[in-house]
Amino acid sequence: MTSGLLTTHIAFLEALRGAGVPVSLAEDLDAIAAFSVLDWGDRKAIRQGYAATLVKRQAQRPTFETLFDLYFPRLVGEGSAAEDGDDEESSPRDNGAALDDLRSRLADALVEADQEALRRLAAEAVGRFGGMRGRGPGLSSWSAYTTLQRVSPQTLVDQVVAALLADGRVDDEARRTADRRVGSFAGLVEADARRRVAAEKGPDHVARVAVRQSIDRLDFTSARKADLTEMRREIYPLARRLATRMARERHARRRGPLDFRRTVRASISTGGVPLTTHHKPKRPHRTELVVLCDVSGSVASFAQFTLMLVYALHEQFGKVRAFTFVDRVHEVTDVFRPGADLGDVMGGLAARTAQAALWGRTNYGRAFSTFAEEYADALGPRSSLLILGDARSNYSDLGVDVLKVLAGRARHAYWLNPEHPRHWDTGDSAAGPYGSVVPMVECRNLAQLSDFVRSLR
Repeated sequence: MTSGLLTTHIAFLEALRGAGVPVSLAEDLDAIAAFSVLDWGDRKAIRQGYAATLVKRQAQRPTFETLFDLYFPRLVGEGSAAEDGDDEESSPRDNGAALDDLRSRLADALVEADQEALRRLAAEAVGRFGGMRGRGPGLSSWSAYTTLQRVSPQTLVDQVVAALLADGRVDDEARRTADRRVGSFAGLVEADARRRVAAEKGPDHVARVAVRQSIDRLDFTSARKADLTEMRREIYPLARRLATRMARERHARRRGPLDFRRTVRASISTGGVPLTTHHKPKRPHRTELVVLCDVSGSVASFAQFTLMLVYALHEQFGKVRAFTFVDRVHEVTDVFRPGADLGDVMGGLAARTAQAALWGRTNYGRAFSTFAEEYADALGPRSSLLILGDARSNYSDLGVDVLKVLAGRARHAYWLNPEHPRHWDTGDSAAGPYGSVVPMVECRNLAQLSDFVRSLR
């Protein structure tokens, strides 16, 4: 590996780490070893070599792909336009005829699902219609948004649907396929715009400001609709990994405390040296979990993901009961039936949200009081209380004394807050008062959520 490639390799790995993809020194060395037998002229082989040695989870693959394309771009400069011999003098970059011609070729490529043609068209579209000339210093001169506004591939959906219907597809399938292909093309346009900006400002700049975190590191409260869908797909694989790990750790903890008398007696045969220790049998125990979730506003997605993960792990706990609230408490334990369809679970939770609101404004104090009055029997010496919410109570009564009573009834109590700690105790946040009663833990993404669930005893 030459010094230039080594510099790029190191920068690429640092960008992966910065985006939430853990890369160890051993994996770094594995990648270098793999490249000793790969042809650096074969970009596809290099991509697969990096992926095989660095990517440990499927959820990290989109972030890896985005960063690989930044540091090892498929094209340089004008890309397909340059390859075809086009330039600004021989071919107008942005006029009606050029736009109509590109749309026609784009429609054909979408119908045929020709990925190579779509990649070329994406590069051509950005080169012709995505330039933002004359922008001030520090501003990007290429825009995927401007490109898509001009090309408007969504207007071609009906043409693609008609072609698919003529090919024998049913209406719903044809429309879903057309939407998926148009979405894929939009992604190619975004990738080419990033590539061009990276060529101007350097890939490190784009990696810092334009590459989203891997899905397990993405904040619940800032996730887009597509991100939430991908997170839902991650819940059950994550639950399986956690269940295996928790079962292994529980098995390792089966030994009870040291039995001093038996150990001393056994040491007589070895001259008083305790070569073998003996332990008292450990009483088996599984945590009974009671989950109390704020489902108002932006924290609703966070609460739903936590509930889904906890219920996916229900076999690891002795018993699980779940309650949601905005200003009143409503039990939703029955929604999480073992083996229930994920869509049904999400729909059931959404339908129950209205029953958790009396006045429509978050009120933790009223919710705690209602829970203490109606569901106090849910807590006991074997249960752990898990509260999910941002601790923002609209300046209403906090009910701290009631919370102390609830926490005192449980064996353990925890509070997961999806906000960054720098926002705690700002505005109407009561993170400080609540945190003095129940330990408050930052939980903004799937990675932090899985770390916390592992810690439950």
